[in-house]
Amino acid sequence: MIRVTLNLHPALELTDQLFYELCQENRQLRLERTAKGELIIMPTTDGETGHRHIEIAFQLQAWSRQTQLGIAFDSSTAFKLPNGAERSPSVAWIRRDRWEALTTEQKRRFPPLCPDFVVELCSNADALSTLKEKMQEYIKNGTHLGWLIDPQTQQVEVYRSGRESVTLQNPETLLGEYVLPNFVLDLKPIWLDVAS
Repeated sequence: MIRVTLNLHPALELTDQLFYELCQENRQLRLERTAKGELIIMPTTDGETGHRHIEIAFQLQAWSRQTQLGIAFDSSTAFKLPNGAERSPSVAWIRRDRWEALTTEQKRRFPPLCPDFVVELCSNADALSTLKEKMQEYIKNGTHLGWLIDPQTQQVEVYRSGRESVTLQNPETLLGEYVLPNFVLDLKPIWLDVAS
């Protein structure tokens, strides 16, 4: 299956409530909505990508639980960005004070904020150019640090607020910098060929 983008406007206005209900009624689909109101239907992840997702999420969650500085999220969480888009990064993290400032209702729906940190993991079904645009969108909406990880080329593009992105070739680790103090992502399990 390939990624499909549907332009619903002007035939249909997909309000926040309608988009939320659509996601709830179609939990087997991975859905996002752009700032322009386009509906994006994404394929489910393959086994290798799913394994890599859980590895990254596991490492981030272990650090987050130990430090208690914030809350980690997996790829099934959609965030309502300030520009109106609803996006689901592969992995995300939000400072605890920002999470606790949300109401219970906001926490139970699509949290209305942009994560402080995001990871996008490129799979065989993803177009790298689309993920780069998505990373720029996160930065423009308030993300402080983001990693675009491409296991096929073993490259990582590091995005920081207020700076140009930097491409790293085959790094063994990534540092969380000031956003995730003392967090180190071990990339060796990500670069391994999980098929063998």
